[in-house]
Amino acid sequence: MARLIDPGSGDAIGLDDLVELLAAAPVDVRDEDAFASLGPALARLGRNRDFLADLALAELKQRCRKQIDGNAYGAQVLLLRPPDGRFVLRANFWPAARDRALRAGGRAAFFYDLPHDHNFPFLTVGYHGPGYWSDDYRYDVTAIDGGAGEPAGLRHIGCSRLDRGKVLLYRMRDDVHVQLPPDAFSVSLNILGYDAAQPWLDQYRFDIRGNTIAQVLTSTPAEALVTLAVGTGLPGGLDLAEQFAVGHPCDRMRITAIDALVRSGPDPLATLHRAAGDCSRQVADHARRLLDQFDPDRMQLASAAG
Repeated sequence: MARLIDPGSGDAIGLDDLVELLAAAPVDVRDEDAFASLGPALARLGRNRDFLADLALAELKQRCRKQIDGNAYGAQVLLLRPPDGRFVLRANFWPAARDRALRAGGRAAFFYDLPHDHNFPFLTVGYHGPGYWSDDYRYDVTAIDGGAGEPAGLRHIGCSRLDRGKVLLYRMRDDVHVQLPPDAFSVSLNILGYDAAQPWLDQYRFDIRGNTIAQVLTSTPAEALVTLAVGTGLPGGLDLAEQFAVGHPCDRMRITAIDALVRSGPDPLATLHRAAGDCSRQVADHARRLLDQFDPDRMQLASAAG
């Protein structure tokens, strides 16, 4: 399971108190122990039995205007404070299997049954109800390249429940879990750590039965834009995609640029031959797979030739 954090014994605090504490904390979110040290502060907010209901009522009175304007999450999440460049504070709602919201929206709407890791660290505390269940795993991200279908090396740790007052640290690109509905409606509170490199760190969905990587979940607006720039013939788009395909520090962006050039560039075969020698095994393997599908007579992928 995720790392269990001692919640301490401090008195309850308000949301503003936690915000001030985080603002003053010289914590690097990439430092696991330093980030874990914030767990007792989150536990103290969790002992405040009134703040969340008061906040929810205030949001309802203004028709959830702050949530509409600043909440990039779905209806499962109540944003407690907008991102400040270091932290995000939120409350998550977890309906039980028999609750109307789950029956109406389905399990996938609440990310149940989805084996995944996280490309950021976060602390969580059980706030209300018995807490969601979790089937827990760990893996070694340094031992994989990150391609779909690749063996993941998942190690089953056990099953757990986020009981009220229990504090856990989910370690970035380390802990994997499959969340399951609680026995009754539950709420958790989170402190999410943000790092500038986060958008370029892959988050994965896993195939538990096959113990493989099923899908890379991460994407950035820049990936869509480089595809659009090449596909629409935007001036400078090809040159930028060529630069990204060769020199971008993120494997995922190099693959995105390569795909765009293969579909819309002037010499897709040359692009693939060059990429097949990339220093990243993930990029090189991707290019070789496309080369195997390439129809040299039509200068395009065989799958698109018909």
